[in-house]
Amino acid sequence: MSTDATSLPRASARNRRAHKPRPPLAELEQTIGHTFADQDLLSRALTHTSKATGRNGSYQRLEFLGDRVLGLAVAEGLYAALPDADEGDLSRQLAGLVRRETCAAVAATWGVGAYLILGQGEVMGGGRRNQTILADVCEAILGAVYLDVGFDADRGIVQAHFRPAEPGTAPRGRDAKSTLQEWAMSRGLPIPIYAVAERTGPDHAPHFRMTVQVEGLEPGHGEGNSKRVAEQAAAADLLTRIGITAAGETAAETP
Repeated sequence: MSTDATSLPRASARNRRAHKPRPPLAELEQTIGHTFADQDLLSRALTHTSKATGRNGSYQRLEFLGDRVLGLAVAEGLYAALPDADEGDLSRQLAGLVRRETCAAVAATWGVGAYLILGQGEVMGGGRRNQTILADVCEAILGAVYLDVGFDADRGIVQAHFRPAEPGTAPRGRDAKSTLQEWAMSRGLPIPIYAVAERTGPDHAPHFRMTVQVEGLEPGHGEGNSKRVAEQAAAADLLTRIGITAAGETAAETP
């Protein structure tokens, strides 16, 4: 008895995305501007805790290192590029260039999402587009480059993709939580209220889902590996829906 091919069940779009093979890492290396001598470093920098083998198999330790490497590379670039800037100006520029939103944006331009090594739950939950994961992996890649060949290569990557030598490239204004609070207060509304919607993961690697409520609005949602990061993501989510950027500039008029 033959079966009509048209009668066979078709895989859902989500399942097809979940099983889509990763592109060659050489393409990512070309985009970043560094070819790894130790390919295991790059693989680890792309591995989420949900897919890690062993305690140190994920990008977390590399993220810790890369965060410091990024800060030094950006600070060095700003110091050279802005000889007349005082400490306060340099600090504001630095904060804008190393913020998680900037790291996530750089990772997105690299197309990192397609290369991430994620557990099935993270894949189905949109992990390849998750801003916290993208930011973490961006820093982890910088940490991996540092271990692979040293700081000079990281300096070149940061200069090319974060552009600390170009004055004014750092996002201006306050962070998402501060912007949301100022927006609410300017309209006579109570301050935003943040709450933990869910906490998962082990004590050494927790994951938080937070909500933020502003009177009269649907709550914003965000997630991250700390309450602070998840709160910022929730505030940014709500700001986006009311037409305000995280830098505090109006993106669209809100009735």
